[in-house]
Amino acid sequence: MEFIADCRTRLAFDLVANTWHPVVLWALRNGPLRHGELRTRIGGISAKVLTEAVRRLERDGLVERAAGAYQLTELGVSFLGPIEGFGRWAEEYGDRVVEAQARVS
Repeated sequence: MEFIADCRTRLAFDLVANTWHPVVLWALRNGPLRHGELRTRIGGISAKVLTEAVRRLERDGLVERAAGAYQLTELGVSFLGPIEGFGRWAEEYGDRVVEAQARVS
């Protein structure tokens, strides 16, 4: 018997469940950045929250630190595709979600 809670898909969703993980990965898509540069590029994130997010992404093998800067690993680069897909979906359907939320509120 296969349990949905233990599937690999859940693992992938856990990576994007944190608000900042996809943002950090997307911010690093063009190359390595130091902590301060990364924080400036992202905007609206505290140093503490950024540090926590980067540490989790390092633990998961998507980000590594080299020469004082954070950069995507091969695994991190491979995850940009799904993040881009979420972005395309949000661009196309985001207004409909906001409208639905407004009807319920």
